[in-house]
Amino acid sequence: MSVLPLVFTSGWASGINAYAVVLLLGVFGATGLTDEVPASLQRTDVLVVAGVLFLCEVVADKIPYVDSVWDTVHTVIRPVAGAVVAALLAGESGSLPQLAAAAVGGSTALMSHLVKAGTRMAVNSSPEPFSNVVVSIAEDLGVAGIVTFAIFHPVVAAVIAGTLLLLGIVTVAFLASRIRRYLRRRAQRREEKRLAGTGSHWPAE
Repeated sequence: MSVLPLVFTSGWASGINAYAVVLLLGVFGATGLTDEVPASLQRTDVLVVAGVLFLCEVVADKIPYVDSVWDTVHTVIRPVAGAVVAALLAGESGSLPQLAAAAVGGSTALMSHLVKAGTRMAVNSSPEPFSNVVVSIAEDLGVAGIVTFAIFHPVVAAVIAGTLLLLGIVTVAFLASRIRRYLRRRAQRREEKRLAGTGSHWPAE
């Protein structure tokens, strides 16, 4: 139970940027800032891979439409990463608390991922590209700040993460019309590419 707030917060953050979570926790553990991080997350190879993938996400996450494709690819990766990190934080391999922690981390990561993906769809319905960069930077800073805060104040950080998750769900519901607009544009682009590939043309208006 003592590690549950950190598990919840890491799950929320994993749904937004799983590689940043692994990288931050690994660095905090390796530098001795906390003893809550298992040795498996502090390994040099894990930190290098997490760092490279984090840099890839930093770039992809700020390009309109590329960010939504990236989110689609990570629909499975982020929840799985959240579950694995949570299970490692809980320790005691195969124990009921570890399985419960994995369930909490994975489900929280899935919810926050869906919030992020939905928000990005809404942002991509806007014609200008700058909003993507602003939202992405805010997400990166939010993940870094809350994960760092969770190391020293896990309960307060979990409350903040829970509040942000709830606000995110409300925001996505509010932006539902923009999300539908993005999906229509995406479907239209696919149809245009399909027709171009078959040599067909749109009927003249």
